[in-house]
Amino acid sequence: MNSNNLHITVDGKDINLIGTAHVSRESIEEVSRVIREEKPDMVCVELDQGRYNSISQKENWESLNIAKVFKEGKGFLLIANLVLAGFQRRLGNELGVKPGEEMKTAIETAVELGINYSLCDREVQTTLRRAWARCGLWSRCKLLASLLAGAFTTEKLSAEEIEALKNRSELDGMMSELAEYLPAVKATLIDERDRYLAAKIWSATAPGCRAVAVVGAGHMQGIKAHLEKLAAKEESPDVSEFDLIPPPGLLSKAVAWIFPALILALIVAGFFRAGAGVSLSMLLRWVLWNGSLSALGALIALGHPLSILTSFVCAPIGTISPVLSVGLFSGLMQAALRKPRVSDTQTISEDVTTIKGIYRNRISRALLVFFLSTLGGAIGNFISIPAITGLLVK
Repeated sequence: MNSNNLHITVDGKDINLIGTAHVSRESIEEVSRVIREEKPDMVCVELDQGRYNSISQKENWESLNIAKVFKEGKGFLLIANLVLAGFQRRLGNELGVKPGEEMKTAIETAVELGINYSLCDREVQTTLRRAWARCGLWSRCKLLASLLAGAFTTEKLSAEEIEALKNRSELDGMMSELAEYLPAVKATLIDERDRYLAAKIWSATAPGCRAVAVVGAGHMQGIKAHLEKLAAKEESPDVSEFDLIPPPGLLSKAVAWIFPALILALIVAGFFRAGAGVSLSMLLRWVLWNGSLSALGALIALGHPLSILTSFVCAPIGTISPVLSVGLFSGLMQAALRKPRVSDTQTISEDVTTIKGIYRNRISRALLVFFLSTLGGAIGNFISIPAITGLLVK
């Protein structure tokens, strides 16, 4: 048996876990072979309905409403989703294998043989939103930075290097590094999904039945451990709690008010300590730092001149309000002035794999304006604190 497979018999359920690399020709062939040889009663795959639709049908972005994305505060989530999809697509293009093809093959083989199949993964949007909700500001910046770095790297990976990712010891090292770098994201992307996948595989496999479960190699040991706990009744197969988005904690809500309160407190202190002139100078310094760097971000994104102006004017509003952001205003302005074309919706999944494509596509350009104007405004705020404090202590 392949060293990347695990055969588990628990509580009368016979489950063969197949560990795959998500862009591997060998994984596709192995999945088809194992299912045909074993002819199990159930085939479980690490897919949710949304991702299954995207790999089994032509990707459809025509229904994407970029303005609605900004208004609902989902700009960062869409960026993360597009970058992840673009990175996997680029790897697939290099190797001639589409991401998730082994999962699609598992389902197609099951249908061909008349075997029931089950989609056992959590919706990707839920996973991303839970990961995002668990991150603080610094962790969110690190997550976006790592995603962008992975998306724009020019390093080429060979088929042999991709296949080497199936080696468990290498994956353990990768997971340990991820846990140290972003423990909140590791817990959501890996640990929670290990338990979620195990519970869904367990529920889909009736006692006395045989199942083949096709999962990413990185989940193998975690799923095995949770299946054993389910058999021992140490865990419940009910994982509905992992489909919920955790509300912001009291600390997160407080932080949203602390920074604007600090800015206003310093300006008010300047008025009482040194007079209206100093207070006005402090206000102007803050507006200039905050607005100028936000506008610079929109300029780097090659936003429309009015989007750049909007970034400058609205940056202070985005700082003072804990529920609004400068990116909301600049992104909406960019989307209104440079409305996405049909061609943009048709090519976005390819365009996000290159910097040139991101700037060319009006959807990704609006997201870039949103992101860089927000980032610029945040940097301007941090710089403005010592700048206006200096006037107060003179």
